[in-house]
Amino acid sequence: MKQGWLGRFADYNVGSLRRDLVSGLIVGIVAIPLGMAFAIASGVSPQYGLYTTIVAGVLISLLGGSRFQIGGPTGAFVPVLLMIVLQYGYENLLLAGIMAGVMLLLMGLFRLGALIRFIPRPVTLGFTAGIAVIIFTGQIPGFLGMDGLDKHERFLANMKEIAANTKLIDGYSVATALVSLTVIVLVSRYAPKLPALLVGLLAATLTASLLFDGSVATIGSAYGAIPSELPAFHLPEITLDRVERLLYPAFVIAMLGSIESLLSAVVADEMTGTRHDSNRELIGQGVANMVAPLFGGIPATGAIARTATNIKSGAVSPVSGIVHGVVVLAVLLLFAPLASRIPLAGMAPVLMVVAWKMSEYRNFAKLLRTKTGDSLVLVATFLLTVFMDLTAAVTAGLVLAVVLFVKRMGGMIKVDKVLPDPLARHGKVVPGAVTEKRDCPQIRIATVEGALFFGAAEPFGRALNEVVGRSHRVLLIRMAKVPMIDMTGEANLALLVREFLGAGGVVLVSGIQGQPREVLERTGLAEAIGRDRFFAHTGEAIGYALGCLDKARCAGCRHFAFRECAELSQERTLCAAGVPGTAGATAGASGAAI
Repeated sequence: MKQGWLGRFADYNVGSLRRDLVSGLIVGIVAIPLGMAFAIASGVSPQYGLYTTIVAGVLISLLGGSRFQIGGPTGAFVPVLLMIVLQYGYENLLLAGIMAGVMLLLMGLFRLGALIRFIPRPVTLGFTAGIAVIIFTGQIPGFLGMDGLDKHERFLANMKEIAANTKLIDGYSVATALVSLTVIVLVSRYAPKLPALLVGLLAATLTASLLFDGSVATIGSAYGAIPSELPAFHLPEITLDRVERLLYPAFVIAMLGSIESLLSAVVADEMTGTRHDSNRELIGQGVANMVAPLFGGIPATGAIARTATNIKSGAVSPVSGIVHGVVVLAVLLLFAPLASRIPLAGMAPVLMVVAWKMSEYRNFAKLLRTKTGDSLVLVATFLLTVFMDLTAAVTAGLVLAVVLFVKRMGGMIKVDKVLPDPLARHGKVVPGAVTEKRDCPQIRIATVEGALFFGAAEPFGRALNEVVGRSHRVLLIRMAKVPMIDMTGEANLALLVREFLGAGGVVLVSGIQGQPREVLERTGLAEAIGRDRFFAHTGEAIGYALGCLDKARCAGCRHFAFRECAELSQERTLCAAGVPGTAGATAGASGAAI
């Protein structure tokens, strides 16, 4: 259930505060290596990742729509931010982050949060797995100690760069990286309550310092010492030309940030049984991304793994997220000089492990094995993410998903000719009741099932034309199972209805739902049919239809499609034989039945 900001602290007490402090401490410790690693992978200095964790992390928890959300730098942003840094530089990245924050804020204010949730699972799974591949392979140079390699925007160009410079592989760096990776894997398996990534970094740092001192590149040697303070407030230079150039990168950041943050909030909901406010979450994300760059921070979003850790550690309220930011700030102020000694080779396994986990390889393989249209969407999104860029991947994935959805829905439209079942107690209409020997020559009843939209309009029109005979006097369309109709579907229905009416027939409609009825009213088709010819139930419509029959055609009919047919057939047969007085009597009985 959605709650106001103060509602998230209902029944808050000392015990709740204790749990938030513990969870905030744990998540803060986990966030430190990730903040630095994601910053380095994005092409900027590691301290900028810590600044982001502190500023954006606190604001997202304070202003967002999920009480458990933990925000900061994430792996999903790595390829996007690296591309922006390579093309435009760090200063322009800050401005793009602010612009993305404005976009996120506007999306929240205009209540667009619900739209993000309609992105299909194969698309999100595909681009997440693609990003994981980019992150993992991007750490290969660091793992192998290949300093000085040029970074490129495309996956293949980076792979060629690595293959062409294998002579740069450094054995000391490889040994340090293996220590880090081994410790991370062992701690994750045998001591899961410990922060495996941080323990791995500590092990790598000790190894490099004690065994390979001066032989392995460190954060300090590559980026300089990490300052023991937050940077001063700095507003990037804003010009019309820069804003125009950065509109597209800012839009990509905003879209990816909104998707990632709301996915994280949904995961939190599933784990806790709560419900987040998607629009308020976007507002919180927007404010955080507008403020963080003013202190040197890079774009941030909700972090699924850290949010899950927060929940598992016992978090109760947004206080845990605020504490997590304060913990990172305390570490920055007290231990920044020690962080400068962390070997870059020790950072690479951290991101490799994160990439492996974020790839959701089990779900990827499971969806791939289904060999459905969703598998095609998954593969297309994944490959385009890896070999082109995220925007092309998501766009193509969404278009392909929509096309497949339209095709599926179009194939689900169904039109059956039906009649009352003579064996059923209440005369329920069923397709099986229509046979060659039992099919009313004057009344055609058609049941339509499925949405009448542009993707189903053509098969619907074809199916209805096959069912409806031009010799029938009355057409009864049962629309209780038509949830919606668009203008294309209405046009196809109107074409057949107007042709039927033009030939002197009568059209009846039963069980129509609210949205289709409203569309027919607006287009004038309801008036053309006749508003008195819309019925709530099929039985009422059949009664009306029987009153519209050409009674002369009923004489001698042996189809007996309706219970009244026996009387109608007998009445006209007797009249034809000259039996006096029968016509009026039978007609009166039939009229009473109707």
